[in-house]
Amino acid sequence: MSAKSAVRNTTWAELKVGDSASIERTCSVQDLILFAHVSGNLNPLMLPSADGADEKTDPVAPSMWVGSLVSAVLGNILPGPGTLYRAQNLSFLGRVHVGEKVKVTVVCREKREEPVAVFDNKIINAVGQIVCEGTSEIEAPTVAQVIEARHLPSLIVDTADHFGRLVVLAAKLPPLKTVVVCPDDHNSLSGALLSADRGLIEPILIGDPERIKAAAKAMDADISRYAIESAADPHLAAARAVAMVLEGRAGAVMKGNLHSDALLAEVVKKDGGLRTQRRISHVFALDVPTLDEILYISDAAINIAPDLMTKVDIVQNAVDLARACGLEQPRVGILSAVETINPAIQSTLDAAILSKMAERGQIRGAIVDGPLAMDNAIDVEAARTKGIASLVAGRANVLIVPNLEAGNMLAKELTFIARAEAAGLVLGAKAPVMLTSRADNDRARLASCALAQLYEYWRREGRAFGDQATVAKAAE
Repeated sequence: MSAKSAVRNTTWAELKVGDSASIERTCSVQDLILFAHVSGNLNPLMLPSADGADEKTDPVAPSMWVGSLVSAVLGNILPGPGTLYRAQNLSFLGRVHVGEKVKVTVVCREKREEPVAVFDNKIINAVGQIVCEGTSEIEAPTVAQVIEARHLPSLIVDTADHFGRLVVLAAKLPPLKTVVVCPDDHNSLSGALLSADRGLIEPILIGDPERIKAAAKAMDADISRYAIESAADPHLAAARAVAMVLEGRAGAVMKGNLHSDALLAEVVKKDGGLRTQRRISHVFALDVPTLDEILYISDAAINIAPDLMTKVDIVQNAVDLARACGLEQPRVGILSAVETINPAIQSTLDAAILSKMAERGQIRGAIVDGPLAMDNAIDVEAARTKGIASLVAGRANVLIVPNLEAGNMLAKELTFIARAEAAGLVLGAKAPVMLTSRADNDRARLASCALAQLYEYWRREGRAFGDQATVAKAAE
């Protein structure tokens, strides 16, 4: 074992009065989240805000977390492995906040009958103020040990609620009149009502009135203030929803308890649908615990095997949504199985052409690069290992997949394996369409409404909603 990978303890016999050891530690949001999980202490003063609604950005570290740093010095350094506590006395003289660095020092004050020793403890902040002091009575190890330094398993802690911030931002806009198609089960109706309560939408419920009322009764919800339009079956309900948008009675459509095909068939109809000059596509927005910003994936729901020119619209639609949500210049990775151009793999050729089209201004508002494989699109180290020099590689926040199958599998793997939260929006139509899975929860529908609000503002005004500071905060 090398010196760097091993720790040698100090036995009671070797320990001398006056011996000391120190560590430095910076308090992070992750520390507070993990401590809350372990201790069960959910004091709001000691946790970041849950949904971005609270302007408080400086939570206080729990005093016991601060005190626990003493045990790190005693157990890891002096006396080190084999140390056991007998007693601990601490006085807390100051507070530690997220981002503050502290220095923790222990000094051997007294050796008692073997194996007992007493240590003075002091914790000071970056400006030299004492935030904690006290004494530790411990049992020092009596046998010398050289212990290999232990590397703990990695933890994924989702410390940022990106969707929550977008919901807060979108709620500052007037509610968007939204036709909710067949909201006749718990998930679809409760999501619509939650979005209405948060001020994102003004719902118009369309479908079988008796089924809608039965769903409301089952969840003890009052829907008397909302308009209900009767439609005999899901296909008629979808057709009527599209017609209401064309008539100017609604500005968006939300999918309820019906198959996506039934709704999309009416949206993409050549006559009487919501088509525009741009190809309609779907974008998944995912709040992934391991990423620092929302990840956008397209197209995973509408275009089965898009050709090159369809992909141009798919990319532009995704870029526009990302910019509407606060990304000033999205980084778009065009995915394939490999990161090199291979004439036998059509998606690598498409990726290279799309990258060049973006350079020539045929795709606007983003940096586009490809082909990229999933690893080197997302992970900087993977991109560096493969020698890819790019402004996108390792940092992509928009991913364009080769076909629907790849996109759908990728989005659902992130949702069900990586525990990402997902929202979905259909773009390129005359109005945004919130296309969520029937199994999606209230939060997915709420986030989809926020996307629709911000995207509709972008379409109307040609810029993201809010001042630059507000939008940047929402995008963090």
